[in-house]
Amino acid sequence: MNALQQFTLGVVEVLAVIIALAVTFGILTLLWMYVVDVTQTRHAIRRNYPVIGRFRYFFEHLGEFFRQYFFALDREELPFNRAQRSWVYRAAKNIDSTVAFGSTMPLNQPGDILFLNSLIPPLEEDIKPRSHLSFGAGYARTPYTTDAFFNVSAMSFGALSQPAIRALSRGAAKAGIWLNTGEGGLAPYHLEGNCDVVFQIGTAKYGVRDEHGRLSDERLRHIAGHEQVRMFEIKLSQGAKPGKGGILPGVKVTEVIASTRGIPVGEDSISPNRHREIHTIDDLLHLIHHVRDVTGKPVGIKAAIGQTAWLDEFCQRIHDLGLEYAPDFFTVDSADGGTGAAPQSLMDLMGLPVRRSLPIVVNKLVEYGLRQRVRVIASGKMVNPAGVAAALCLGADCVNSARGFMFALGCIQALQCNRNTCPTGVTTHNPELQKGLDPTNKAERVAHYARNLMHEVEIIAHSCGATEPRLLNRSHAQIISERGLPEPLMDYYPLPEIRAEYRASASQS
Repeated sequence: MNALQQFTLGVVEVLAVIIALAVTFGILTLLWMYVVDVTQTRHAIRRNYPVIGRFRYFFEHLGEFFRQYFFALDREELPFNRAQRSWVYRAAKNIDSTVAFGSTMPLNQPGDILFLNSLIPPLEEDIKPRSHLSFGAGYARTPYTTDAFFNVSAMSFGALSQPAIRALSRGAAKAGIWLNTGEGGLAPYHLEGNCDVVFQIGTAKYGVRDEHGRLSDERLRHIAGHEQVRMFEIKLSQGAKPGKGGILPGVKVTEVIASTRGIPVGEDSISPNRHREIHTIDDLLHLIHHVRDVTGKPVGIKAAIGQTAWLDEFCQRIHDLGLEYAPDFFTVDSADGGTGAAPQSLMDLMGLPVRRSLPIVVNKLVEYGLRQRVRVIASGKMVNPAGVAAALCLGADCVNSARGFMFALGCIQALQCNRNTCPTGVTTHNPELQKGLDPTNKAERVAHYARNLMHEVEIIAHSCGATEPRLLNRSHAQIISERGLPEPLMDYYPLPEIRAEYRASASQS
């Protein structure tokens, strides 16, 4: 073997050693990343999809620098765009939520609301603490009072996973907000965090039904016996599917869910499209009064608004029967989708969005002198501070959010909610996928999100000259018209005068 051959052989051997070391190092690095990913609890995607899940965050970061080369810009995705989701993620992680280089939001989209800054906004020493809001005072034996104006909307155990409900319960307690059970009944996980709970009575009466599926007073008393259960909400309809009952695929009906709801394991859980005992407005008002009498706690209704003529009869019959028959609150749900599974025709086109329905309901209550008697809660697609502040300007007392808190739990808008394949463990009952969602870590994010959102709404209110968010009204905002120009919100939705015959009732309530 000559010298050249020996040199060549030596080089090959060195290269072989280098490649072997590189491969070994690569394998050890992958093993290290795998162990880190499956043991950490902050990122559900990395925990459920170790190593490869890291690419999500890598591409997300690169997108900030390459966004000008691609079509999917910050505000082009639906139902929630990147800018909306990014704000929630940052708020939930309690990291800086400021932006630079100007807004990416176009200021000529009809229906968008702009807030009007004050020439002389309040100084820090002028700012008031949040006022308290009472439900059922003078009508329920155990009224409920809270200073929170942003709460967890109705999401059932079944639609959401066990670790998701546990995280929401713990996080709601940390933030001092309430958690709505949704129509799926009260599970032990709702009570785990010791937060305030609103129990929702759906059309199938899950959790409060007798053996024939009818409303059970005994079960109502049992649920009301939990001190954490502060209020009851009778759901008439929801934004995901106005006019149709809830749908929970049988693959998601586990033994715990079945026992919580009082239904068979593994069978589709489909609610009627209305309460069978409600045939008239009087039936509805008597049901409200009955549930309040049995439970001793405030009782309200939830509805996505479509046809509106019934609101006049509703308000008139309250006066005829007495203010004790009025709901203690009215949750107005936006009919532009939601967390539930639904036929696309209903999801897309049935009912009115909250920007239209909320002022209609508020104005009717004002007209009939019932606005102080009936609290108004808005829900539907309000995941950012601007949406919440807009609802307060339109007349809501407080706002509920479902999908905002799903994002806080780690939802990536994979649109798999109805398939039991949610990659972040939020809406699946697959134990392998659920393990990615750590309730302890996500509870902190839920609390951060609620606190940071309310804080930023306070910033908006102060900029408008209001010393606290509940003082926001229609004079503090303008709405983009069909011409693409801002016009006074009060011109679009003028407040009516209280009817003369109901002015005494308004002062009484």
